[in-house]
Amino acid sequence: MERRSPTAPAPSRGRPGDEWPVSGRVSPYHWNRSGVRIAPEGWPFIAAAWVLALVAGWLWWPLGILLGIVAAWVVAFFRDPIRPGPRGERYVLAAAEGHVVQVIETDEPLYVKERVVRVSIFLSVFDVHVNRYPVDGTVELVHYNKGKFLHAGHEKASLDNEQSSIGLRGPRGRVLVRQIAGLIARRIVTDARPGDRVTQGDRLGLIRFGSRTDVFLPLSARPVVKVKLGDRVRVGGTVLAEYA
Repeated sequence: MERRSPTAPAPSRGRPGDEWPVSGRVSPYHWNRSGVRIAPEGWPFIAAAWVLALVAGWLWWPLGILLGIVAAWVVAFFRDPIRPGPRGERYVLAAAEGHVVQVIETDEPLYVKERVVRVSIFLSVFDVHVNRYPVDGTVELVHYNKGKFLHAGHEKASLDNEQSSIGLRGPRGRVLVRQIAGLIARRIVTDARPGDRVTQGDRLGLIRFGSRTDVFLPLSARPVVKVKLGDRVRVGGTVLAEYA
């Protein structure tokens, strides 16, 4: 797992179980400072793809065109759009872009530690892969678990796959966001560190090349889920749930 976060200084480590493989941090506001909204982690991949396409085109133009299409897809994969949508403590926004694959009640023992509703979003290789915070709040937990690489849509993926869990203390209580790697995804980027104050809709991190994101909401907070199985949601723009 690769970790990034909004401020330049690297604070002291958090509670046991937190991991800090990379000390560099990326501002969640980087798209506001540039006309090109591309996640910074994507530039090495984009540069390599276009160099390969240009070299191939010089050797044999049909292959160059094919690889140029692939390079354009790599650019699209790392796009980081701003999604307009409602804001406020009543709303829980989509932390990822893709299709809803599960809406279930379950127990969450890591952070929320009570009965929750879990909304699971599957991200295909054609979706935006930047994650965003669903609520305002304070980061209380960042926990990385190195696991398997099952298909992200599989039920066991939420427990067994490589994942990063981010616990937030929001206006209506605890919220857990879980970034889950899949068959293709092999790199999770998490911006958060314990103690960070975060804003709804700001960048949380990124999962490279296909993945899943789960949002856990305690039933005691009385969330009313606004999405259903199969719905397409837009990161930072679609309301997943509304508090009564």
